[in-house]
Amino acid sequence: MKQQTLLKWIATVGMGAAIGLAQAGAVDALKKFNSDSDGIAGNFSQTVKSRKKTQTTHGTFQILRPGLFKWEYTKPYKQTIVGDGKTIWLYDTDLAQVTKSLQNQAIGDSPAGILADKNALGSSYTLEEDGSANGIDYVLATPKKNNAGYQYIRIGFKGDTLAAMQLKDSFGNQTTINFSGLNTKPNLSRNEFKFTPPKGVDVLDN
Repeated sequence: MKQQTLLKWIATVGMGAAIGLAQAGAVDALKKFNSDSDGIAGNFSQTVKSRKKTQTTHGTFQILRPGLFKWEYTKPYKQTIVGDGKTIWLYDTDLAQVTKSLQNQAIGDSPAGILADKNALGSSYTLEEDGSANGIDYVLATPKKNNAGYQYIRIGFKGDTLAAMQLKDSFGNQTTINFSGLNTKPNLSRNEFKFTPPKGVDVLDN
C-alpha cells in the first residue's frame, strides 16, 4: 500500500513538473519570436465578441519590424489597415472611405500594431505564464498602467510558432485570433507598406 502511494505521489509530481516545463516555454517562445522574427506573414481568423454581437472575419497579414504592418480583411467584407511607421491608414472598400491617424510608437491599438513592435509588450505590460490549451502555450500580458487600451493580452505559441492571440479591451470586448500558414522569413520591403488613398475616396483624419 505504501509503495502504491509512493508511486502515485511520484507520478503526480512528475506530471506537475511536465506541465510546469510546458508552460515555462511560453515566455521564452515570445522572447525568441521577438528576437528572431523581423518579418512575418500569414493568414488569420478573428472573432470579436461584444455585449450585443459576435462577428468572425478572415484575412491575411504582413509585418515588417519595426513598426510596419498590413492587415487585410477579405471575408465577409474587405478592409485594409496599413501602418507605415508614422500613420495608420484604414481603408473601407464598401464605404469608399479612408481614415488616417497617427501611429502610436509605444504600442499599437491593434493586434497588428502589437506584433509589429518587438518591445511593446515588454515595456508596457507584465508578462507571465498562463497555462496551455489545445496544444498552445500562452503568455499573459497585463498592463503596467491603468489607462492602457487592453485589460489583458494573451499570446499563444505552439513550440516557437505564433498560434493565437486573445485580447480584452477597456470596453470589455473580447477578440480571439487564430493564425495559420505562417511565413517567418517573408521577402518584404518597406515599399509594400506605403499606402496611397485610391482616387475618389473620402479621406478623414482621426
